[in-house]
Amino acid sequence: MAGAEEDDVPLKKGMTVNLLINDENKVVKINTSNKKTLISGVPVQISDWDLEDKLWIEGYENGDDSELKVYEVDHDACIIENDGTEVQIAPKDVQFQSAKIIQRMLTNFAGPMNNFILAIVAFLVIALVQGGVASTDNQIGKVQENSVAQKAGIKPNDRIIAVGNIKTTTWQEASTQIQRNGNKKIILKIDRKNKIIKIRITPKVQIENGKKVGMIGVMAKVHYDKSIVAILSYGFTQTWYIITSIIGVLGKIFTQGFSLNDLGGPVAMYSYTSEAAHYGILSIMNLMAVLSINLGIVNLLPIPALDGGKLLLNIVEAIRRKPLDPEKEGIITLIGFGFLMILMILVTWNDIQRYFLH
Repeated sequence: MAGAEEDDVPLKKGMTVNLLINDENKVVKINTSNKKTLISGVPVQISDWDLEDKLWIEGYENGDDSELKVYEVDHDACIIENDGTEVQIAPKDVQFQSAKIIQRMLTNFAGPMNNFILAIVAFLVIALVQGGVASTDNQIGKVQENSVAQKAGIKPNDRIIAVGNIKTTTWQEASTQIQRNGNKKIILKIDRKNKIIKIRITPKVQIENGKKVGMIGVMAKVHYDKSIVAILSYGFTQTWYIITSIIGVLGKIFTQGFSLNDLGGPVAMYSYTSEAAHYGILSIMNLMAVLSINLGIVNLLPIPALDGGKLLLNIVEAIRRKPLDPEKEGIITLIGFGFLMILMILVTWNDIQRYFLH
């Protein structure tokens, strides 16, 4: 499907081209190049043309300026450009803006969708390579030496069933609550061999991925589900988990306040990649999948110049039942692009300060 801008046709008034005309008296090739010769071509000095709507070209044949001729152009005609490349013309009915709204929406959604598909494939490969799907419930596998957890009396195989008043059935839930309470006294409810005990503990603040988080020095006990169903479904379930997590973070940005520290640019990506490289190829693949999902979701934000902004304009067009003026749409897109450039500069400078100047 061709783009909306067809002003790049390499034709100029007064130039001489060779026209190849078929048996139906329609132009099928317009040669503007000196590198290719159309044996049956007719030399025409063109004066005007329309290759979008009515499909015609007019000019003076064989230099005879006494008779102006109009030639009908075939819908699938080609233009031979100056370098010899053949390019098919793009009548209005095959241009992107002439497609149905649903088709344009699907096209605009295709980019983010490919990001999600890449993540699904990456997570599937991870599950296959490691021989199963790693599952972590709320059970502790290892307690680090001299850690806050060890000093508080926490032991391997303990289960963290609650942090404060919040129940935790998975490691992710327990870890999230602990990370949010750095340097704050909290009570962990521990299941130790079916005996419930309460332990007071103060998570120690550490820097992780440029953010301050609470840590107590424990690692999850990992179990591997080696079933085919678990491996095949892992790509979808993990991708969905990351999507919902990112959407949750975005929701908090809009409801609890915006901070540049919540965003990361190229410098942050470099830092994350360098850190992941220390843990091997699977860690890099996991990061690649997460970044791909991030990119897909960000691209769906309703900001002009992003696919999400284009989808928003498609919705507006569907409601209005008529397309937005191309000039106005261009202005809106430029404003969105400018906003993104300013945001990228601010985020990059903030990353440099976080990772290199502090």
